[in-house]
Amino acid sequence: MLRHLGTKRTYAHNVKLASLLCVTAGFVNAAGFLGFAVLTTNVTGHAALFAERIAMHDWKTARVVALWMFLFLAGAFISSVIISFIGRNQRFSYVIPILIEIAILLGVAVFGYKYDQSLVGKEIFAGSLLFAMGLQNSLVSIVSGSVVRTTHLTGTFTDLGIELGQIIQKNTTDKAALKTRIKLRSAIIFFFMCGALGGAYLFRYLSFHAFFIPLAILVFTLLSDIYRIKVKRYYMHHNPFN
Repeated sequence: MLRHLGTKRTYAHNVKLASLLCVTAGFVNAAGFLGFAVLTTNVTGHAALFAERIAMHDWKTARVVALWMFLFLAGAFISSVIISFIGRNQRFSYVIPILIEIAILLGVAVFGYKYDQSLVGKEIFAGSLLFAMGLQNSLVSIVSGSVVRTTHLTGTFTDLGIELGQIIQKNTTDKAALKTRIKLRSAIIFFFMCGALGGAYLFRYLSFHAFFIPLAILVFTLLSDIYRIKVKRYYMHHNPFN
């Protein structure tokens, strides 16, 4: 689901990608908000908060919010650079960004209990999650050709609304492709909401250890792709009809 690029990608690849990584992002969004009182998967709300803090002359908080927005940008930038450096067509070009994200979630799961509700604590923990989500969003966008975005729903709801409007028009051409896109948008929204509900519910009982759940999903995503590559290579080398 991660190693197929360009024309090799299918609707099934994108749905599998959305089902796993949208759940991860939704989970982090809800659990991160409950844990740190900060939205940790997008920067839209932070832009308004930054402007409000500037207007109130609260320079300290404004600096932290600016840092959060920068960290999301930095995560997206670094993910893009890593993939470009290794090569977009390399099968394991996505491994490093996901491993970095796993390391960040592990740190939050293990050390999150040390969060003391201070501005510095928010700066560290929320900032690290925003960086991780920037990594993931950039990775998924590059791999899917900007078809799938996993960390926020604003654009997805907008696209779904446009496509629902188009599908009811009588003169719409290629309705089959349009229906496929609608199904994909709906899947992205559904799995993100499932992740958010899971994050909100499990954080109440597991506290910061709940972050082990999205970590496990990322590990499964990574290993499943690697396992499939190895199985494919095995059958290619041992197939007597090749």
